[in-house]
Amino acid sequence: MDARFLGIAELTETPSVAVVVDVMRAFTVAAWAFAQGAEKIVLAESLHEALALKARHPDWVALKDGPPAPGFDAVNSPALLRSVDLGGRTVVQKTTAGTVGALAVKEASLVLCAGFVVAEATARLLRTRECDSVTFVVTGEDGHAEEDLACSQYIAKRATEAGTDPAEFLHRAAKSRAAAELATGVRQGAHPDDVALCLELDRFPFAMVATSEDPLMVLRPTAVPVGVVPGA
Repeated sequence: MDARFLGIAELTETPSVAVVVDVMRAFTVAAWAFAQGAEKIVLAESLHEALALKARHPDWVALKDGPPAPGFDAVNSPALLRSVDLGGRTVVQKTTAGTVGALAVKEASLVLCAGFVVAEATARLLRTRECDSVTFVVTGEDGHAEEDLACSQYIAKRATEAGTDPAEFLHRAAKSRAAAELATGVRQGAHPDDVALCLELDRFPFAMVATSEDPLMVLRPTAVPVGVVPGA
């Protein structure tokens, strides 16, 4: 598998297959939302769009980065979301990097959103689809976020090599700038457990596929059957 690792600004053409990675915290939060029963997640282009969607659909759950804000129901924290019952609900998510990255590749034939919590399922889906060329979108810090790059590289290796040791990749993520900012309270709208939850490898058995449902970009969980082990 030919893997490329690009920041959002480096996306000069639409890839065929894109894996958009935001470990801390957008797509860890998305995975938790599905685990808590959410039916789908609408990826909003702006805070204004998120609020407009919420106004049209009062039963939808709107969440954003940073501290709580009027009109929004939740913040982008997996620890704060894990006790929320989202059974059958639609979530509207707007974040600084993750949702921006997904929308940047919305024309790709396959768009996956990922973090460590769904790494194996994501790698398995890439194997199942026999993807020869994959662009990993490293969303944080203009493409330099160590936690997103480490997760991207782990998924890429896991898609082609059985028994890839995750320890090095998780260590890099744990020592990242984002992890430090979350742990020290620099980032608002955070919980002390957020870093640990973002580093839980394969917590969930599903991959997350984003598709255009005109005019929205919608993320849904996708069960992935156990297939051929890489290298077998």
